[in-house]
Amino acid sequence: MREVQVQTGNFDLQEEYDALRALSQGIGAIVSFVGLMRDLNQGASIQGMYLEHYPGMTEKSLQNIVDEAKNRWPLLGVKVIHRVGKLLPADQIVLVCVASAHRQAAFEANNFIMDFLKTRAPFWKKELTPNGEHWVDAKDSDQQAANRWEQ
Repeated sequence: MREVQVQTGNFDLQEEYDALRALSQGIGAIVSFVGLMRDLNQGASIQGMYLEHYPGMTEKSLQNIVDEAKNRWPLLGVKVIHRVGKLLPADQIVLVCVASAHRQAAFEANNFIMDFLKTRAPFWKKELTPNGEHWVDAKDSDQQAANRWEQ
């Protein structure tokens, strides 16, 4: 099972959960996060967005984040899927699933992966609004969330 995928197509949460669960009978917890596209951002209406990435570099960056999580916690499996291309409100964007023998490691590793995905992975977001298109800048709050993991 590949731990990291960047793709245009949708993903099936149940299928990914089942594949992760089948990795080991020692799994005692699976924590999953699914990020969805909202129809509002900071009070402004969003009709869609384009997510762009740098092929090869993005996958490597995501794998580095997963590897770092595996070095910090005793994980039995990880799956990260991030979509790119045109997305519409309510579309699934990202999946992070983490399996461990115990829930604490799974919860912490899942949060860690999401925090670093938002700040280290090379993705660019262009929002489509009734007033036109614009690129979205990184949020200070995302960087603050990632800073809590720095040693």
